[in-house]
Amino acid sequence: MRHLPNRRAALKIGFAGLTLPHLLQFQAQAAGGIKPKAKACIFLFLEGGPSTIDMWDMKPEAAAEVRGPYKQIATKVPGTFIGEHLPNCGKIADKYTILRNHSHNDNGHTTGYHYVLTGVKADFADGTNSRKPNNVLYPSIGSVVSRELGTNGTLPPYINLPHPLTSGGPGFYGAEFAPFVIEGDPVSPDFEVRDLMPVEGIDAKRQDRRQRLLSGMDKPTSGKAGTMATYYEKAHDLMTSPAARKAFDIKSEPAKVRDAYGHTTLGQCALLCRRLVEAGTRFVGVDHSGWDTHFTCFPSLEKDLIPSVDKAFSALVSDLADRGMLDSTLVVMMGEMGRTPKVNAQAGRDHWSMAQSVLFAGGGIKPGIVIGATTKDATAPTADPIGVEDILRTIFHQMGIDSTKAYNTPLGRPVPIVNGGKVIKDLVG
Repeated sequence: MRHLPNRRAALKIGFAGLTLPHLLQFQAQAAGGIKPKAKACIFLFLEGGPSTIDMWDMKPEAAAEVRGPYKQIATKVPGTFIGEHLPNCGKIADKYTILRNHSHNDNGHTTGYHYVLTGVKADFADGTNSRKPNNVLYPSIGSVVSRELGTNGTLPPYINLPHPLTSGGPGFYGAEFAPFVIEGDPVSPDFEVRDLMPVEGIDAKRQDRRQRLLSGMDKPTSGKAGTMATYYEKAHDLMTSPAARKAFDIKSEPAKVRDAYGHTTLGQCALLCRRLVEAGTRFVGVDHSGWDTHFTCFPSLEKDLIPSVDKAFSALVSDLADRGMLDSTLVVMMGEMGRTPKVNAQAGRDHWSMAQSVLFAGGGIKPGIVIGATTKDATAPTADPIGVEDILRTIFHQMGIDSTKAYNTPLGRPVPIVNGGKVIKDLVG
């Protein structure tokens, strides 16, 4: 398990996330005339690369070293089959779509994260951004949503959990479009959102006196001081908002609901996503690690990784549908790459970006279908590969964002929200 830094000890987290006083200045801008189908997006990122051939694109006729040990099962949709360790997803296959022909050529984790979350191929390999593509820090998908759509209530428009998404920051857009990062695991019994808690040693009355004192002072109206004054004011609003506290209070969910999502990090993060979207958050990104399965992969896949996806994804989609929220909430689940079709000598699967399945649900997409196909050994799409830019352009399109719009970098260079790609017509309604 990775170490989660203490947000109260960190005055800033750079481009990964913000502390509360630096969080909330958001612009609601026109969406270029595109009618939105989705008002929010939940992005489940399976970090490390999930194995499509063991989950969503089974090859029962392939050689044993390719197909692996798992059998396929029928789903609710006639003619659609998925892996045997996804029975719950099989029961709701009419509510989501499997895109089997996603493909790109970046087999690195750090660069792959960057590509998937920004749509820009990176030329750095050490994760430091020291060699930035074209010497520019690019904004992530969540920061684009934050800038284009702004707030929809008290909660921040862009949230990451249970820690910052790698390459999930605002880039040259600036810190005001960074995610609010919930650095804690909601499956933990003592889970709480620390930035909503009162400062230790300062009771509510003293905090209120401080706020009234600030309110009585002449506020700066321009420059960095003015910006920070706005941040502090909105941070206080968030800390004192009953709606925000209610949204983050996952413990108030009935035990039956929490059980349905699964008592795993991914399961409880997915449940919290539903609560945040319900309260007005525009984009929630979940980073679920552990999918880099180079060695003895099948025990962890069948006992831990795949079952957590099966419960979390199926429960999230079903819960959204039951609450009348699925039509207006786009759910996307993917990794930065897939895994090699052939099992290696260590009984694992290695990096393979040429073929990956991506799942979509809600937000105006066509449900209950399979788009694309791969070769008999799942090495590559048989035709019409779908790229990262296509995925991003489709998400933005469904959210009513004109992804051809360009913004200038600090040096005056215009950069489009997505450079290239096309909306996936077979996917959208």
